[in-house]
Order: sequence, then C-alpha cells, then structure tokens
Amino acid sequence: MDFQTDAIVIGAGVVGLAVGRALAQRGLETIIVERRGKIGEETSSRNSEVIHAGIYYPENSLKAQTCVRGRKLLYEFAASHNVAHKRCGKLVVASCAADEARLQEMRANAERCGVADLELLDRSQLRLLEPAVEAPLALWSPSTGIVDSHQFMLALQGDFESAGGMLALNSPLESGSLGSGGLHELKIGGEMPAAIACRLLVNATGLYASDVLSRLSGGSAQLQIPPQLYAKGHYYSYFGKAPFSRLVYPLPGRGGLGVHATLDLAGQVRFGPDVRWIDNVDYSFDDSARADFEKAVRSYFPALEAQRLQPAYTGIRPKISGKDERPADFCILRPREHGITGFCSLHGIESPGLTAALAIAENVCSALNT
Repeated sequence: MDFQTDAIVIGAGVVGLAVGRALAQRGLETIIVERRGKIGEETSSRNSEVIHAGIYYPENSLKAQTCVRGRKLLYEFAASHNVAHKRCGKLVVASCAADEARLQEMRANAERCGVADLELLDRSQLRLLEPAVEAPLALWSPSTGIVDSHQFMLALQGDFESAGGMLALNSPLESGSLGSGGLHELKIGGEMPAAIACRLLVNATGLYASDVLSRLSGGSAQLQIPPQLYAKGHYYSYFGKAPFSRLVYPLPGRGGLGVHATLDLAGQVRFGPDVRWIDNVDYSFDDSARADFEKAVRSYFPALEAQRLQPAYTGIRPKISGKDERPADFCILRPREHGITGFCSLHGIESPGLTAALAIAENVCSALNT
C-alpha cells in the first residue's frame, strides 16, 4: 500500500459528497475518489432539481424516511450555506374525476410518512393557483421546492474540505479487495495512481454501483449484486413567458413521476422527463418521441405551444427494478446484512436521491458505527 486512511468514498455525486462530508465532520480522515474531472457530472446534475416533500413512497421505506428527513435537512443546509433555493410548492393533478381515489390514497400515504400539509383542490381552487392548468382535481404540496443542485454540491464539497477531507478527481477505481486484515484495499488509476488502504469504504457510484461492486474482490462473493438498469429521461425547455409559477406533476406512471413541469430559479419552465429504458449510459438527445411527449404535457396543459419546446438535456436514473416491476426502494447494503465490516454499497439511488442525500449520509454513518 502507498498509504492508509480512515475512510474512502467512491463517487463524487451529491450522495457521495454528502457521505464524505459526514464522515470528515466526524473526525475521520476521508478521501472521495471520482473518475471524472468534476463533481456531480451525471445523475446529480441531470435531474429536475426538485426538493421533494415525500409524497410517493411506501410507509417505512428508505425512500420515504430519507426523503422526509432529507427535505428538512436540505432546506436548513441551503439557508445556512446560501445555496439558491425556493419553496415554490407543487400540484399533482388528476386527468379525470375518477382519479380522485388515487389522489386521496396518495395524501393518506404521505400523512403516514410524516407529510401533513397536503391539500386536495377542486377545479376552481386549482384555477386560482394556476389558471393554465386544466384538471378536475389536484393535490397541493406547499413544502415541495427547487434547489440549485450545483451550488448544493459545491457547498457539500466546501464543508468536506474544511473538515480535512480530500477530493481526488480523475481517479477511477481499477480494482480492490474487501476486508483484508480488517482493511479494504483499493487500486486507483488516473494521473496519480495509488494503492490505498482504508478502514471504512462506501460505494456511491450511482449508475455504476453494481459494476464497481463486482470489481471489489473478497467480499463480492458474499454479496448479492443488485441489477444495474437504466431509465433515460428527456427534458425540453419552454421558451418565453412561463405559464406556471409552481411545479405541476401528473399522477406517477411506470418508471417515473410522469412528464412534469418544473421551474428553474430564474422562473423558466422545463418539461420532463419521459421514460425510455436503455442498455448503456448514453446522454444523446433523441427527439423522435416528441409527439408522445407533447401529448403527455397537454393532458394537463392543453394550451401548450409546441414550437416553444426546445430540447434541453437528458438524465439517466439508476434503476434496480425493471419497467414491468414495482418500483424498488433505495438499496443500502450494510455490514449487518452482508457481514463485511466497514463497508456500505449504495444502489438504485434515483429520485428522491437529491432531496434525501443528507439523510442517506446519516444512514450510512450509522451503518458504519461512526
């Protein structure tokens, strides 16, 4: 080994940064290694930048617990670190009166999960808030918001480095072994290759978590490696005057929360994402399904002017359940489950991962007994 440290986090997305920060602030000498040249270049920066309230997730699931806790922590963090954010609220709209039961169940589930501020609106109440939205019913979530994800990650990095942490960019994992002599050993490539030993190791590599786990010998035979599936989403900007001042979501569908309308902090509207299952990570924009995209938006915004839609960007969600399966919960493989001391591996950290990042970091630190 070239040197030894207390903890290593693989991956400098928003969750990896949050975990690294939490470990460093507990007094542990911590390194975050990232294969790319910048932080958060993939899932963490290719999303809707929404602070979710915690409406959709099953009671007692990790998604529900970390979303509700993470929302509180994120609003507090954004305020204390001057990270741009806005508590703008969200409307989840029904396409017909028959969907009222789904909205009522969503509200009841959210209340069981600790979200107690939802309100059911009829058509007239909805029009007072958003005249351009056409729907018979809506669920109003005042605690949903938006955040500048890049500023959030930079603030996490700042805290991490202030606590003594070291960020190593352009440092891909080549191989490693788990639990050798009570230590985990990694071989890091890139511009400054090194062999590093650590007592605590966290795999927070998002889209590549299962690939990374398979490269860690010794313990991988004891671990059931989760599937590594990809759901790609396309986002379109909507140029000109914004038709909404709040977020507008349809009822969730398979693989995602539906093609919704979000705002950036300048008030510009964007629509997306759709859901297209893919085999490999590919961020190219495919405009061939525009007609279906427009149809999805018109289900709640019939006045859509299609010429104002312009391709913006794509994002890819790290999935561990397929398109015909029930949505999976976050998967955090912990020592108490796999028996490998000082090791956690995070899988399927899709939405609401941005919102939940600080709470996920708490969960990981607890699992590692730090």
